[in-house]
Amino acid sequence: MTGAVPTPPENLPRTAGELRAAGHEPRGVKTEIRDNLLAALRAGRDPWPGIVGFDKTVVPQLERALIAGHDVVLLGERGQGKTRLLRTMVGLLDEWTPVIEGAELGEHPLDPITPESRRRAAELGDDLPVGWRHRSERYAEKLATPDTSVGDLIGDVDPVKVAQGRTLGDPETIHFGLVPRAHRGIVAINELPDLAERIQVALLNVMEERDIQVRGYTLRLPLDVLLVATSNPEDYTNRGRIITPLKDRFGAEVVTHYPLSVAAEVDVIKQEASLVAEVGDELLEVLARFVRNLRESTAIDQRSGVSARFAVAAAETVAAAALRRSALIDEHPAVARPIDLESVPAVLRGKLEFESGEEGRETEHLTHLLRRAVAETAKDRFAGLDLRPLVDAVVDGHLVATGERVPGGEVLAALPELPVLHEVASRLNVSPKDNPGRIAAAIELALESLYLRRKLAKDSDSNDGTTVYGP
Repeated sequence: MTGAVPTPPENLPRTAGELRAAGHEPRGVKTEIRDNLLAALRAGRDPWPGIVGFDKTVVPQLERALIAGHDVVLLGERGQGKTRLLRTMVGLLDEWTPVIEGAELGEHPLDPITPESRRRAAELGDDLPVGWRHRSERYAEKLATPDTSVGDLIGDVDPVKVAQGRTLGDPETIHFGLVPRAHRGIVAINELPDLAERIQVALLNVMEERDIQVRGYTLRLPLDVLLVATSNPEDYTNRGRIITPLKDRFGAEVVTHYPLSVAAEVDVIKQEASLVAEVGDELLEVLARFVRNLRESTAIDQRSGVSARFAVAAAETVAAAALRRSALIDEHPAVARPIDLESVPAVLRGKLEFESGEEGRETEHLTHLLRRAVAETAKDRFAGLDLRPLVDAVVDGHLVATGERVPGGEVLAALPELPVLHEVASRLNVSPKDNPGRIAAAIELALESLYLRRKLAKDSDSNDGTTVYGP
């Protein structure tokens, strides 16, 4: 995990004797996670902070798996928050756990497992020094790549230790890999099917017998790890696969999904996006609907999926367009308007995989689906509102120009005072006293919806980026 590791409290036991006197008993990592999860559920605390849209589907299944003590594989398309979910599991570990000070693995002082630590424990007895490891240090994550070796995951003979005079048969010549070093913690393997099948075989003993084999001899280490992994559905048949014996050793397979509602999609965007300008909820809703339209489109390769990261990047792009306009015309604060949505298809087209035969029509598809998202959002927000007075005003000669060099004040000045404009703003939670940019954003959404319903015309000038709504 990233970030600085906290300093352990001073009042914690510092020797094995003090630890034993304090009544501390060794506890397996799966038992520890189960106890902490049940305690959180009983206390009404959310064990999964920052996880959106999984509370009634994925989370209950994962909680049952952890309570059962199962190793888990999360199966889902890209950008569904699988890795985020795995990293949140760190919060289910004890904040501090005792380890043998100076040991290569995170062994419990009252339960050493390596020959060296057992020797030290026998020699020092109650004086065996105790260190404390933070929960963030007990999570190890590995992105599975085709070049990953058995040595990376399990371990290998260390030539330096051999050169120091130890024999090859000495267990202390082993340089431990990622899994043994995560002893008493969580091991997460992202994109598990990308591991070569012979490398997956090396995990079989770890998951079932809980020992490791290195270079032809077996070192019996009663490893205590929770193994969790992620996989994309197509990986079972296309790029690679999880070998059958390894799949059989996972106690649970939990299927993830994209947000099930527009509101959940908006919540994800709000949580994950780093916005450099103000983007109203109505525009975030447009982007959420846009992404959902993409996931249903036959022009998009749905085997690849449309990641939640696409919606996040789209929101950040819209905010950037608003900030750029703010710099060009010296308008503050920077507030996104519907005109800024036009930057999304061109910038983010490369993040999508299109079906064969759609070459050259990518931007056309994206523009169509984005306009549909605008129409759906406007229909929902302005339901029951009569916009004919706004149409009549434009038909009477009050043309409205907008663009990246048009301030919000100019958009408002183009229209006469109309009660319907106050109602439009109110539907988007904008008051008459708000800054012109927010009010202009609301009016633009109404104008764009009228254009999409063919009540108004729209002319765009590609030379100066100006768009004019007219009769």
